[in-house]
Amino acid sequence: MTALLVVDDEAQFLRALQINLTAHGFDVVTAATGTEALQAASRHQLDAVVLDLGLPDMDGIDVIRGLRGWTDVPIIVLSARHASADKVEALDCGADDYVTKPFGLPELLARLRAAVRRGHPGAGTPVVETADFTIDVAAKKVQRDGRPVRLTPTEWKVLERLVLNAGSLVGQGQLLHEVWGPAYGTETQYLRVYIAQLRRKLEPDPANPRYLLTEPGMGYRFEP
Repeated sequence: MTALLVVDDEAQFLRALQINLTAHGFDVVTAATGTEALQAASRHQLDAVVLDLGLPDMDGIDVIRGLRGWTDVPIIVLSARHASADKVEALDCGADDYVTKPFGLPELLARLRAAVRRGHPGAGTPVVETADFTIDVAAKKVQRDGRPVRLTPTEWKVLERLVLNAGSLVGQGQLLHEVWGPAYGTETQYLRVYIAQLRRKLEPDPANPRYLLTEPGMGYRFEP
């Protein structure tokens, strides 16, 4: 079964979510505080985390930072905070997705399944095919019109992170951290340069990208 940690301080909501997710095949562990969440994550082998930001002992953002200090388990934020700034901060700190309350269970289940697939890339095909190019993630190769596309090591790192999170927004801070390291959190001009280079090499019309999309002020998204 898929192991899932659900973190929320509303007992009735937490219990209802546990019952529904268990009914859909998840092995659910629950926590009502940030401290409990970090302890549970250290004890269990998890496939994903569903996290509310409004916790009684610490902000959910701090829980994300704590988890990202030692694990890359997919994190889906489930919060009543609708402000764009909250979403950007959560994504930049390492969350994989953001769902606002109220939400529909089918939407959450779809996002969970996608997050779990991204968290286990070896479980599916490592080859991503589009109408214009093919990416072999395992072999670290890209082909366009049957010919290899030469990418620099940094171009590949940026592309790989986006491809492994296909369909989801990858925050600017998260991308900088994963590609250049923890000392780089604000150098967004690096991202603009490398995304532009990738578009020139992969997009049929770089000025009107189809695959490598920009979410202004937030991050980037790969749509295969």
